[in-house]
Amino acid sequence: MTQVNTVAREAQRRELAERFRAFIEPEYVISDDETLHPYECDGLSMYCEMPLLVVLPGTVEQVQQVLKICHQQAVPVVARGAGTGLCAGAMPHAEGVVLSMARFDRIVEIDAESRAARVEPGVRNLAISEAAAEFGLYYGPDPSSQIACTIGGNVAENSGGVHCLKYGLTVHNLLSIDLLTVEGEKLTLGSQGLDSCGMDLMALMTGSEGLLGVVTEVRVKLLPKPEVAQVVMAGFDSVQAAGDAVGRIIAEGIIPGGLEMMDSHAIVAAEAFAKAGYPVDAEALLLCEVDGTEEEVHEHIEAVESLFRNLGATSVRTSHSEEERALLWKGRKSAFPAVGRISPDYYCMDGTIPRGKLAQVLTEMQKMSNEYGLRVANVFHAGDGNLHPLILFDANTPGEFEKTEEFGGRILELCVEVGGCITGEHGVGIEKIRQMPVQFNDREVGQFHHIKDAFDPQGTLNPGKGVPTLRQCQEYRSLNPRLEPNSSVAAQTHSHQEKGHG
Repeated sequence: MTQVNTVAREAQRRELAERFRAFIEPEYVISDDETLHPYECDGLSMYCEMPLLVVLPGTVEQVQQVLKICHQQAVPVVARGAGTGLCAGAMPHAEGVVLSMARFDRIVEIDAESRAARVEPGVRNLAISEAAAEFGLYYGPDPSSQIACTIGGNVAENSGGVHCLKYGLTVHNLLSIDLLTVEGEKLTLGSQGLDSCGMDLMALMTGSEGLLGVVTEVRVKLLPKPEVAQVVMAGFDSVQAAGDAVGRIIAEGIIPGGLEMMDSHAIVAAEAFAKAGYPVDAEALLLCEVDGTEEEVHEHIEAVESLFRNLGATSVRTSHSEEERALLWKGRKSAFPAVGRISPDYYCMDGTIPRGKLAQVLTEMQKMSNEYGLRVANVFHAGDGNLHPLILFDANTPGEFEKTEEFGGRILELCVEVGGCITGEHGVGIEKIRQMPVQFNDREVGQFHHIKDAFDPQGTLNPGKGVPTLRQCQEYRSLNPRLEPNSSVAAQTHSHQEKGHG
């Protein structure tokens, strides 16, 4: 940045900060570099950028004012929750304002009779279930970061969790959303009841990664706690055997509350951290939770145990207390940080595939792992095919991160090739924007831009994230030989586009 540009940037920073401090408490308008540093990235710390300013408004009216001022001056705005996202979706814009919703942390109402909760976007995911527990209720979606991630961020990324197979993603557990447009106009999407007429704009907003508006309040569904819940843990001597078992469970008509899979790297790391009793000599591990009435759970647990043994499980163990069940899940939920014990760095990917392709994809990923000389620890939601491969690398080794990025991109392309998609719950952000042309053709990308233009004509809400420009698509296709018209990826992508998938 030239000296002239630096001077102009500092002048704009001072002018904006002065305007914001006229209606927001001064300590909640951050403009010094040292205090700005914690906001330079989200959970994907490989992508960083220092923002112009950070503001933490405390009322909806203050958020409105921030948006109006930024809109008038065409200043980019990046809304931020807890910063636990894993796609660089909340990475700041160098010339923009980070709009932190951290102070919006009130649970407004728990309506036990209607099984609903009204919460502000800064409320932690787990806090909803904690507040609803006294009524025998809980909130279904449970991402591994639920102790820290916020409901506003969950809406932005359409988060899932280990129980999403049976109880759905965020989009399936929302009743209504209050939001502000880029111009500060208040909107309510959804309804207080079970349904509303017209276009399903609430579903459009869910997973839109802050590109269309800023969420100020969310009304979520609450579920009654199951009468009984038990987990069956099974070790297998091959990843393929475990993958085959996943499909067989669903084929038997059993819909588990959660069905998770881990490979040997993840098993060893998680067991060293959580001491959950995982079989560290197994090549793959399945955690299958069944919940419901006592009779239903008893019947399904017997069926799952029998199925695992018949499919060659080397060990089978079932939880017999709530403490034991929680411990088995603790290992899975702490797998991501636990992997940090066996590698200096790791890159967490997120793609989704048909369940029947699990074994094939895992085999192909192992071949790629050997090709790149990088280990992969697999932890994923096996029941709905949402993969979370963790590529282990060392950022201090020159060129290794770039190699890791390329490896991750090929995994996402493989997901599309077998009939899946490039994200399940982490979002696109900056991380996957280069793979968007793999899944979507130019007409579809153009439609995304039309939607963006309808909500944000100046393109100042979280610019550069989620949706590539058509020029980026063309450049990526021209540089990537795997996307030539005769390639298998291109053929599969075209097939999905014709069928309307994605």
